Amino acid sequence: MTTLSIPALLRRVPLFESLSEAQAKSLADSLEKVKFKRSDCLIEAGGHSDSLFIILSGEVRVVIIGDAGKEAVLATLGAGECVGEMGLLDNAPHDATVIAQTPVDVLLLNRQAFHNSINSNPALGVAVMRSLVGRLRLANQKIASLALVSVYGRVAQHLISEATANPSGELLIQKKLSPVALSRVLGASRETIGQTLKTLENQTFIERMQSGQFKINPQVLQNRSELELQIPLNVHQVNRSLMQQATVH
Repeated sequence: MTTLSIPALLRRVPLFESLSEAQAKSLADSLEKVKFKRSDCLIEAGGHSDSLFIILSGEVRVVIIGDAGKEAVLATLGAGECVGEMGLLDNAPHDATVIAQTPVDVLLLNRQAFHNSINSNPALGVAVMRSLVGRLRLANQKIASLALVSVYGRVAQHLISEATANPSGELLIQKKLSPVALSRVLGASRETIGQTLKTLENQTFIERMQSGQFKINPQVLQNRSELELQIPLNVHQVNRSLMQQATVH
């Protein structure tokens, strides 16, 4: 198996794909490869960090933790995504905590190298701005969903966004549907989420398959008023990446 060099790994990350080979190599000395175990804290709300976290493998969850220890999940981020760039730009304390959901490999890029890269590569600066604008739009959509859409609608929309299409065009969810995990993301109690999942299964919106996967049938709910916001039926519009970003310092 071929092991990629750090510059090659960096250029595979969408945020840094505009870098030339020479620019990527010049950053290599400023990058540190770090491993985190499951449940390790990468970023703590209220703290400061001097590095951009570039995720190579694994998943992290971005959360706000209440006084009683209850988590509200803002996003789940995976390979090829970055976290911590806002703090590098404004030097403000982090708004959220980032926790390893699985074992995670990251590249750490220090503040000065990050700023130098933006100054020397306008395309990188534009990519950073687009990333931040995308996260702001998603944050606005989440606020609107919490305010205007019922729990029923939020659960259905979230399940569609988590699904991926197989070669036959079927929408499948690979992950276990945990009411506890969904309650953290969707702002509803575990009991309400559990009841909603049962209702959606009874309506054949969710179908358990022998493989252990869940098949999603969005056409079942196409005309239901409870959704209030339209569910996208185009498979290309249910790209998982739209749900993996949220505003994070």
